[in-house]
Amino acid sequence: MKKQGYLEVNNYKETKRYCQTLDLVNDPEKIAEYRKYHQSEHIWDIVPEGLRSIGIIDMEIYILGTRLFMIVETPVDFSWDEAFAKLAQMPGQDEWEAFVGAFQKAPEGASSTEKWQMMEQMFKLSEIKK
Repeated sequence: MKKQGYLEVNNYKETKRYCQTLDLVNDPEKIAEYRKYHQSEHIWDIVPEGLRSIGIIDMEIYILGTRLFMIVETPVDFSWDEAFAKLAQMPGQDEWEAFVGAFQKAPEGASSTEKWQMMEQMFKLSEIKK
C-alpha cells in the first residue's frame, strides 16, 4: 500500500490524498450511533482538534451498509506514520479509539492505523490521455 499518499491538486495547491476502508459491526443500532458521533454536534472536540494539529487539511468518511471509506487530504510533506504516532499520544485519543472500537469490526485495543486499511489507487481519469 502507498502510505506516502497520492499527489492531488486542490484549489490550485498540491496536496496528498490517502484513502482507507474499515468495516463496522453488522448492527443497525450501533451503526446509527456511530454515525451520530461523527456529526459535528456530537463528535468529541479532541477528534477534529487532534486531526488538524497533526496537519490533516480535510477528512471525509463515506458509508455503504457496514463498509466505511475515508479520504484524508494532507500537505505534500505529510508523513503518515509520524503524524499518527503523534496523534496517538495526545490526551483523550485512547478513550476515543476505545469508544469507536465498540462499533468497528477490528480486534479489541487496535489502534486507528491498525483498524483503517490503506487502499491502493488503481484508476484516475485525469491521468488518462485518450
